[in-house]
Amino acid sequence: MEDTLERLLDAEMKAEALVTEAVEEREEIHRQALNEARLAEQRFEARIPEIHASFMDKARQRVEQSIAEMRLRHEERSHALQSMAEESREDAVEAALRIIMDAEA
Repeated sequence: MEDTLERLLDAEMKAEALVTEAVEEREEIHRQALNEARLAEQRFEARIPEIHASFMDKARQRVEQSIAEMRLRHEERSHALQSMAEESREDAVEAALRIIMDAEA
């Protein structure tokens, strides 16, 4: 019976050692995870200016493209209006000449 008690005590001590080892391992894993999370956060925070600059560059490019497209549309519309004005002027000159010619006749 004494031998059985010794084996039980020995098994209990081994179990406690395993539990202690598991707890320590868990705490180490937890510390590592926290450390990795802090490092990832620091890397992200270090990249914020780069991300911001990239966003601003893309926004600036879109603005410049929009301005170029608006200028092109403005030029096209301006040319169309000038053509219409020229045609209207020619029509007005012809109409005025007809009126003058009809008045002289």
